[in-house]
Amino acid sequence: MSDVTPLDKVGEFGLIRRIQNTVHQLQPSTILGIGDDAAIIAPPAGQEVVVSTDLLVEGVHFDLTFCPLKHLGYKAVAVNVSDVAAMNATPTQLVVALSLPARFSVEAVEELYEGMRLACEAYHVDLVGGDTTASRGGLTIGITALGQVEAGKAVRRSGASPNDLLCVTGDLGGAFLGLQVLEREKQAWQADPETQPELGKYPYVLQRQLRPEARMDVVHELRDLGVMPTSMIDVSDGLASEVLHLCQASGTGARIFSENLPIANPTLEVAEEFNLDPIMCMLNGGEDYELLFTIPLTAHDKIKNHPDITIIGHMVDRSEGANLITKAGQPVPLRAQGFQHFG
Repeated sequence: MSDVTPLDKVGEFGLIRRIQNTVHQLQPSTILGIGDDAAIIAPPAGQEVVVSTDLLVEGVHFDLTFCPLKHLGYKAVAVNVSDVAAMNATPTQLVVALSLPARFSVEAVEELYEGMRLACEAYHVDLVGGDTTASRGGLTIGITALGQVEAGKAVRRSGASPNDLLCVTGDLGGAFLGLQVLEREKQAWQADPETQPELGKYPYVLQRQLRPEARMDVVHELRDLGVMPTSMIDVSDGLASEVLHLCQASGTGARIFSENLPIANPTLEVAEEFNLDPIMCMLNGGEDYELLFTIPLTAHDKIKNHPDITIIGHMVDRSEGANLITKAGQPVPLRAQGFQHFG
């Protein structure tokens, strides 16, 4: 193994200079990036700015036993871009704050930033600043993402109406089952450090957990189709939780149909291996970072053949509540049983 460089050997400003040398600006709205007291951003006329912040805390949101730093850096950016996407906005800039334990080397931090750089490149986002500080605990990553949207075109959680169609992108449950695989292999390794993890047959669910993608592609495609969602949210804490968020904000109820929920075959196979109900995994797993949105009935024909959008139900009057309709036609009240930060 090659020698590693302790953080105290280069210091905060030396570390910033090393990071700055890898950053290239892509956005015309970025006037000044890393290197000054603050960044300068000039959004074009007629554009509104959306801002979102996420914290990722070691031991709460990620486990470095099985989470490669490059994947973690990529995921940290992607989950913030997902929040911007959920507002129907285009991500433009982000700032990163790191609280670093002494055990981290310069090379480890550079590996983390390499993942961030790859994500910024993929989503056409500029890294324009941030902060680094020491940590007496674990690693903490704080990212603030900025985006732009045409004035009046941001999509909120509160715009749904009864009879709107409820749609979701991609498929669900994969990230949760990827986490189950990783946790099982970690426990086997802790019991016997000579054990080699058996991960080779789980590429899909591991990718969903370790390196999710924000669905900016669908945001752009909906614009191209001339479809304006009436409400939208990203699926971070589980589908059931997000449906309830839309209902609460919009003052509606919802009916989603179990037979319409999208699940990938590799995810279904892992659910069966772990003896877990696939419906539970889709409803409550979380971290899929797909988009859940509503559209008017009149937009049905524009999206009905889209290969990556599934109509899972529709909104109803608030008095009907939010229910999962089973294959037998029985309504089951939705409950937010996904990840609870203060549970």
